[in-house]
Amino acid sequence: MSAFVDFKTYVDQACRAAEEFANIYYETMDKRRRVLTRLYTDDATLVWNGNAISGQEGLAKFFEMLPSSDFQVNTFDCQPVHEQATQNQTTVLVVTCGTVKFDGNKPQYFNQNFLLTEQTTNNNTVWKVMSDCLRFQESLH
Repeated sequence: MSAFVDFKTYVDQACRAAEEFANIYYETMDKRRRVLTRLYTDDATLVWNGNAISGQEGLAKFFEMLPSSDFQVNTFDCQPVHEQATQNQTTVLVVTCGTVKFDGNKPQYFNQNFLLTEQTTNNNTVWKVMSDCLRFQESLH
């Protein structure tokens, strides 16, 4: 029974982290994009509609070239990732879905998956993006 309690604790932690992260991430993307890379680890990877970008410098250049955005998250889900899969690193998978409207374009649906890892600096624990994968959904009409 204790294993279930521990797992429930991890799920609760994941849900709190996911909600907090999603709010911070999309607000930063829309309003303070120049500091968005602070939410990523130094060696983070991003796959944006099949285009691979890695590292802080690559991410900064990529985010800088995007037009202004308005992200609306319709739903998100999360789960803890088993420590055996992440070399004993506390990691959470966050999945978001919603719409994004880039300056001058019509809104489009997106799915985004984040792998967040717990980082401790100066006795402060924060969640940072290790891996980010965004895909626009094409209309089936």
